[in-house]
Amino acid sequence: MATPAPSHFDILEDIARELSGDVNFPTCLDAAILVRNALKDPFVRTEQIVQAIRIEPLISSKLLRLANSVIYNPAGHPVSDLNTVIERLGIDIVRMTSLAVAMDQMLKSVHLSSYNAIAKSAWENSLQVAAIARMLARHNAYAAPDMAMLAGLVHNIGIFYLLFRASAYPEYRHNEAAMIDLLTGWHEGIGESLLHSLGLPETITDAVRDQSHLTMLDTPRSVSDILYFSITLAGNLPAWQNKVVAVEEAAWQEIIRSRHEPLRQAADDEIAELRAALST
Repeated sequence: MATPAPSHFDILEDIARELSGDVNFPTCLDAAILVRNALKDPFVRTEQIVQAIRIEPLISSKLLRLANSVIYNPAGHPVSDLNTVIERLGIDIVRMTSLAVAMDQMLKSVHLSSYNAIAKSAWENSLQVAAIARMLARHNAYAAPDMAMLAGLVHNIGIFYLLFRASAYPEYRHNEAAMIDLLTGWHEGIGESLLHSLGLPETITDAVRDQSHLTMLDTPRSVSDILYFSITLAGNLPAWQNKVVAVEEAAWQEIIRSRHEPLRQAADDEIAELRAALST
């Protein structure tokens, strides 16, 4: 007998209550929040950021790895101390990396064993979209490359959060159809709310909220546009984005792919670099 589809009301009510107070995330989000709080101070000293980062060795190690990757160290001059790492990467990438650690830890959570394939797909898609977004931003003057990459990396955070929370509900634990329906309908809004509660810039939260909204432009002119283009260019859509689109939008997405295919191919090396730097 098929499992009846849940209404989603209970879990969404619980999540709304949680996001209005203290966010209940798995391990490493505490460290991400400490980093967030340190970065909220416009007069924060590098030493204070270092102190927050050192609490979570995973964040420290991934920042070091990223700072020494080809993306941020094309000249091959290695760094080993966190002060220099922060100066090289900048605040937005420090914030991005702390969130990447939280997402990567969720991917490895035993609670997600039933949906391991979805979690891995979300992570791989995040890396692809982030690298393509950075490449796109470099080719126009409408967004900083690191800000675009941050939007790409966190655009699936609503997927991870919903997977983590829904796995505690029996009606979702072994009901993939219900889980996909939940993700498809709510991951963008939940992602926006979660990132807002973590103190990310409005340009990022808006882009995550609007990531599937049709952008009929020849050239992306904002972080939101870049995210839409990057998702389109990333290749096969994951299950939660594989929706039926209007003929007009499908045709426009094909135009985007054909126009920017060389750029997407050029991003392959950066995708590999990000995967190596941010995955364990």
